[in-house]
Amino acid sequence: MNWKLFIARRIYKSNEGGRKVSKPAVRIATAGIAIGLAVMIISVSVVIGFKHQVRNKVVGMGGDIIVSSIDGAQLYQMTPIVGNDSLMDIINRIPEISHTQRYSVKPGMIMTSDNFQGMMLKGVAQEYDRTFLQKHLLEGEIPTFTDSAASNRVLVSRSVADKLSLKVGDKLYTYYIENNIRARRLTVSGIYQTNFSYFDDLFLITDLYTVNRLNGWKPEQVGGIEITVKDYSQLTQANDCIRSSINDQTDRYGEIYCSRTSEEIYPQIFDWLNLLDINIWVILILMTGVAGFTMISGLLIIILERTNMIGVLKALGADNASIRKIFLSLSVFLIGRGMIWGNIIGISVCLIQYYFHPFRLDPATYYVSTVPIELHIGWYLLINIGTLLISVSMLIAPSYLISHIHPAKSIRFE
Repeated sequence: MNWKLFIARRIYKSNEGGRKVSKPAVRIATAGIAIGLAVMIISVSVVIGFKHQVRNKVVGMGGDIIVSSIDGAQLYQMTPIVGNDSLMDIINRIPEISHTQRYSVKPGMIMTSDNFQGMMLKGVAQEYDRTFLQKHLLEGEIPTFTDSAASNRVLVSRSVADKLSLKVGDKLYTYYIENNIRARRLTVSGIYQTNFSYFDDLFLITDLYTVNRLNGWKPEQVGGIEITVKDYSQLTQANDCIRSSINDQTDRYGEIYCSRTSEEIYPQIFDWLNLLDINIWVILILMTGVAGFTMISGLLIIILERTNMIGVLKALGADNASIRKIFLSLSVFLIGRGMIWGNIIGISVCLIQYYFHPFRLDPATYYVSTVPIELHIGWYLLINIGTLLISVSMLIAPSYLISHIHPAKSIRFE
């Protein structure tokens, strides 16, 4: 049997030997490991969850990639492109693409008897993926939208409904100003809420036919095509494939096709999300450093209180390297105990928030109503492995204090 591991285990099981100084010091060091690991697990879960939820809301109301005219840099007033079946087939043949859908937009204004508000009327066709809207639908229903008939029905957001005192079944009058004023009366069929003010404060959803008629476009023309990729990590690759297939090509009306990713369309949002990565690295480094330094202080106190034992082992022929292994093994046991408690605390907090949502946020500021949590076993394993390796590595240098302990003096040490 490995005698160094045997001694380390005996010291660990002896409740730190009942020493008056080392016992509280080791408990503090173990608590430092547990708290640091718990904070890292919670921080990573919250940041990953927040990034994914905000990203999903951005692409949920649009798409991972948008194909429009090269002049359509502004999503609110764009030049139409021909979005026929042949173009859709070219895009759908790309392996990374999972779904395509056409859309058009028209800026206008909603007016009631005592209030008014600017808005964007977005038209979608029968291939529109309802999953996102269905998830965020609060009242009413999502009507069947087509590109061949006017439904005269519209989905409005909760914020718009509250400002204009609208409810399901109400009639609302919308106005569109170009050379002259055009009006459309629409019926509220449903109310949604994404908590993403960028969309909730602006967009009304109706059929593609109505919006194209308001724009005065041909039946084959659309404002753009929203594209969803199978794997978000392949976003750039998918966009490159689309660009190689259709970019710089013109439709029958002379408009040039252009594809852009959601990150290129909303750079301010994704740059803000990328800044969160810096925050999480700062937290990981600080927590690992705190845990490591508390463990260093605990190890030094244990070594000093075990000076007599170290002298006896040296007198019996043990070398410095073997004795260092004893104390490093003991440190691994203590770190492991702290990590077990850290995992229990961190994962328990994440599970409570994930299922019961006790911690809430202001959606007007954070775009989500509760603190988002994403459970990710892979990240938890990496955090645990990294914490263990870094903490043990930080203890190697302090363990060399053992080489300065002389047997003759240390045996008499009290």
